[in-house]
Amino acid sequence: NREEFVYYWDKKSVQEELAEKRTHKYHLNNQPNMNQQLPIRIVSKVVRGYGRGSKDLGIPTANVSRDNLTCSIGSFDELPTGIYWGYARIIADGSSDDSGENKNGQENNNKISGREVYTTAVSIGYNPTYNNKEKTVEPHLIAESTHPQRHASSTGETLFGDFYDKKIVLSVVGYLRPELAFEGLEKLTLAIKKDIEDACRLAKEDNATNKEEREWVLLH
Repeated sequence: NREEFVYYWDKKSVQEELAEKRTHKYHLNNQPNMNQQLPIRIVSKVVRGYGRGSKDLGIPTANVSRDNLTCSIGSFDELPTGIYWGYARIIADGSSDDSGENKNGQENNNKISGREVYTTAVSIGYNPTYNNKEKTVEPHLIAESTHPQRHASSTGETLFGDFYDKKIVLSVVGYLRPELAFEGLEKLTLAIKKDIEDACRLAKEDNATNKEEREWVLLH
């Protein structure tokens, strides 16, 4: 029942609420089961979504197609809802050698490189702030701190060009928090920015799982 994920935020700061919800009874009761399913490996293509990530939040996402999906745990509908972190790669035209250059051989900064594995913050579920009726999988790809597009969006997050109809390889490595309903887009944006910060920190850890999942994303 996805209503279990819905909480309404009013007086507390985003940081205080996030800290509280990350230790919420739901999280504690369900984390062991989630850990048994992770990492989740997904191969699909990017399709058009609601467009809210870019327009409303300044945090664009790649909407993963349910119709073209292969997944390590079964079907699209079996994917557990929540906010996660992981690694992703976008491949243009079925090629793993997308150069990210324009026709003149010059670097095109807002074009994603098919050779690059990006850290990602991933939303799986119904976006309770918007009360969606259909489940979505929406990774936000995060460029390295020195990349010119790393802080190019309206809210200072990564901004690449469109990924529509391109292949996406995604490893959902770790769980961050449940889906939450926010009072207003400002609080939602701040929470997602905290998710991005956490994803970057966790993705940099030097451990066997991270190495294995980065390699899997790179080779598929």
